[in-house]
Amino acid sequence: MQLQVARIGKPHGIRGEVTVQVLTDAPSERFVAGTEFVVEPVSAGPLTIRSARWNKDILLLGFEEIADRNAAEAIRGAKLFIETEELDDDDDDEGWYEHELVGLEARVGSQVVGKVAALSTLPVQDLLTVKTDEGKEILIPFVDEIVPEVNIEDGYVLLTPPAGLFEINDDTAAEPGDGAGDDA
Repeated sequence: MQLQVARIGKPHGIRGEVTVQVLTDAPSERFVAGTEFVVEPVSAGPLTIRSARWNKDILLLGFEEIADRNAAEAIRGAKLFIETEELDDDDDDEGWYEHELVGLEARVGSQVVGKVAALSTLPVQDLLTVKTDEGKEILIPFVDEIVPEVNIEDGYVLLTPPAGLFEINDDTAAEPGDGAGDDA
């Protein structure tokens, strides 16, 4: 199975470097010279890292196969994957990969409120996207206080959402003050 570790962003400079959105918690281990990635779309790869450096908090990668800015622009938006067999089995249990979470039931107490549809890895905190039976997508902060239990074996995540979390994205809910804007 393949695991996405980055998405290529815009070109940086004229020598073929690109910015990347990092989707791994171990960038210093994943992005080293000589590492080869499976690429989606397939026509853009495989790609082998020539150089990796940080510019402030943005990772810049150079690839052996990409020589200039035009070639770098052509791979913009491509996704970089590694084979999961390459992952160490002794990884700690502090995190989960998206492929482990997608499809799990989302429960509040014993009630099933939807299924996990996606995991968004963001700089401040991660978000789970839960799709309800009605087709609504609810963004859930993936923090211990709101998602206290992830049970991969039994196929669920337990949620303790604050009041209103499931209604905040509901466009059909009445807004406070609806109709109050009419002239009297």
